[in-house]
Amino acid sequence: MRIGVITFPGSLDDRDAQRAVRLAGAEPVALWHGEHDLRGVDAIVLPGGFSYGDYLRCGAIASFSPIMAEVIDAANSGMPVLGICNGFQMLTEAHLLPGGLIRNELGSFICRDQKLRVENVNTAWTNQFEAGAEITIPLKNGEGGFIADAETIARLEGEGQVAFRYLEVNPNGSINDIAGISNARGNIVGLMPHPEHATEEGFGPDTAAAMRSGVDGLTFFTSAIHALISA
Repeated sequence: MRIGVITFPGSLDDRDAQRAVRLAGAEPVALWHGEHDLRGVDAIVLPGGFSYGDYLRCGAIASFSPIMAEVIDAANSGMPVLGICNGFQMLTEAHLLPGGLIRNELGSFICRDQKLRVENVNTAWTNQFEAGAEITIPLKNGEGGFIADAETIARLEGEGQVAFRYLEVNPNGSINDIAGISNARGNIVGLMPHPEHATEEGFGPDTAAAMRSGVDGLTFFTSAIHALISA
């Protein structure tokens, strides 16, 4: 399986995402924001960082990059797409996922190991988790507060499109403690925490529970491979 990772000006975690793909057993393919070529990949990751310096709104300018036209077409055709942090912001700006991300409630950048509950295991990126599983994933963002109108929140909750929820503490003021969501089809997932930073024991969250599980983040990428094999 070939999983593409797109680099935008200001991407910081593209290499980490490529490594996570490789550790999961797939071939990472580096893609460039200024091209229209997805190079025959089977799935796509939009990585974290500060694309275009977060000018205008985080992810807003990146959502109009040439390659995003191809990403939108591929996503609408059912290709698995994962947006991590800045990538999640791009997905909302491109209207592939509903809602938006705003400045953290306390107005400061947050960097911490964050506990999450897996709410939806019926997506391309979560199918290898157990429903209700509690995982620990690094979080680092300044504009991670998820918002949407009441009708959209009700639909996300009612149709099971909340993929992850913050546990113990809501770090950014997200409505209903929402840390990540999916589209109705389940091939697109966006979340603020960074699974690519929790794929190897000893190189991720340092809590005792996280060390026991070791590689909570790797399951995102093995889930995508399983979804592609099963399709």
